[in-house]
Amino acid sequence: MQLRYSFRVYPDAGQRTALAKAFGCARVVFNDAVRAREDARKAGQPFPTAGQLSRKLVTEAKRTAERSWLGEVSAVALQQSLRDAETAYRNFFASLKGTRKGPKLGAPRFKSRRDARQSIRFTANARWSITDGGRLNLPKIGAVKVKWSRMLPTTPTSVTVVKDAAGRFFASFVIDTDPAADATRMPETDRTIGIDLGLTHFAVLSDGTKIDSPRFLRRAEKKLKKAQQELSRKQKGSKNRAKARVKVARAHAKVADARREFHHQLSTKLISENQGIAVEDLSVVGLARTKLAKSVHDAGWSSFISMLEYKAARYGRTLVKIGRFEPTSQTCSTCGVKDGPKPLNIREWTCAACGTLHDRDHNAAINVKQAAGLAVTACGAPVRPEPVLAQHEETGSHGFPTGNRAA
Repeated sequence: MQLRYSFRVYPDAGQRTALAKAFGCARVVFNDAVRAREDARKAGQPFPTAGQLSRKLVTEAKRTAERSWLGEVSAVALQQSLRDAETAYRNFFASLKGTRKGPKLGAPRFKSRRDARQSIRFTANARWSITDGGRLNLPKIGAVKVKWSRMLPTTPTSVTVVKDAAGRFFASFVIDTDPAADATRMPETDRTIGIDLGLTHFAVLSDGTKIDSPRFLRRAEKKLKKAQQELSRKQKGSKNRAKARVKVARAHAKVADARREFHHQLSTKLISENQGIAVEDLSVVGLARTKLAKSVHDAGWSSFISMLEYKAARYGRTLVKIGRFEPTSQTCSTCGVKDGPKPLNIREWTCAACGTLHDRDHNAAINVKQAAGLAVTACGAPVRPEPVLAQHEETGSHGFPTGNRAA
């Protein structure tokens, strides 16, 4: 499977200027591709092919006075921008036909120079390299300083340079992992676990372990409020407002980084210690429309479950999602009697049938494990009727801004 290893990079003043020029050229080519597609649609003509767009918007455009500056950046970055536009349209049409999973996607829109995130991608034919001194040598940009948190396990197939809203730069490498090497890193175990995700505790495990919710956003609200107030008092369009905006973005980035680090550490621990893991398929979108929306977003359940999915697929673990309508909080895990719904303020309850006193979250975690049908064979491998393994997926290109967290 493919993963992304992301590292912080520190370009100097000249390299930042070259990167800004590359970001702008890639953005212009993307917008030209969208405009060409829209013009063809309005004229009732067939969409131009990828080859026609490449020849017209890159090769021929460089020879014109209006687009001659496209020749100042790597042609590979421009070609990759065209591929991004092609992929965006392909996903849009698949969404219209209903063949693409997930929420409905709209048609590709024009990119703005004011977008919070800018990026360019270099594939292997761009002849980028890592120098002996550990710098990332990019075409027409130069050797950029990289803060390496670990060595790359294999030769990357591509690198994406990203600038985020806080003005930080990252290099995201695509790596093809070795299944045999991954298997040795996570030996088989005979443990299985059920997880009940919540707000009072971030997670309660079926073995009784309770993991407190760090509440990163709640703890940083005072600082975020002050930074946002300072931004609102600055005159629009002024340099001071731009500085205040970066300060707000950095405060939010700090919260997101801390939350992501917590998710990675916890998911890696659970994957390494358990052969089978069961979780609820929560409707986070629905819960985010309630009065608990801020706490739900602060917990980041979807991000955590996604990490469990790709790590389970990578290391040969079994991840089972049970239905969101399973009455895990209403059923006695001892005798199986359904005791009915209970308000959220009820944290303990006694089963009317068998008299067992239950902790609400611990009981739910046990029911999650039982509903998943996880069992352990004599050799330690988990089995269940028609096991469903987690899907292989690639982590986001800006998913690990504090260093790579692929494991």
